[in-house]
Amino acid sequence: MPLDYEYAKKPTVRSVISIVACLLVGLTLLLAGGGKLADLGQVPGQTEFLDRFIPDFLMTPEFAQFIGMVFIPWILPAAEILIGLALIIGIWPRLIAILFLPLVLGFMANNSYMIATGVDKYPTCECFGIWERWLGGLTPWQSMYYDIILLILAIIIIIVHPEPFFSHQFWIHKILSRDKT
Repeated sequence: MPLDYEYAKKPTVRSVISIVACLLVGLTLLLAGGGKLADLGQVPGQTEFLDRFIPDFLMTPEFAQFIGMVFIPWILPAAEILIGLALIIGIWPRLIAILFLPLVLGFMANNSYMIATGVDKYPTCECFGIWERWLGGLTPWQSMYYDIILLILAIIIIIVHPEPFFSHQFWIHKILSRDKT
């Protein structure tokens, strides 16, 4: 089975930019999600702002317990890891970058809350879980700048990725389309 002409071409500048953006966002998410999961279900203190944005009729005790004991400590880091891995591998970069947008916007909302509340109350963002113990933590302002860069990189992936919407990186197609003899 011969390779399609479209995927047989050498990588273009657009594909290299897309690959670099995918790797930067993917590695960040992989480190952040892994660090949070390795922290064994710890919930950052700054998540208290959620009760201000979730309507009262939804904020039942059961829903609050789910958010605090399941969603934030386990599901959110797992989603970071899955999105990060998909971007690193190159599976549907545009779609995955679009799925990342609400996540990064949520991080930015969290950082905005920390900044508005005061950096004395929240000196670090707790973005990278256990890694912050050895590497040091980011301040809310540093974290906000980092999230803005991640947002820009996600938009670059969405706009610049040279292949169709549900395509993957060129190397995956080359691996999948090799003759199996």
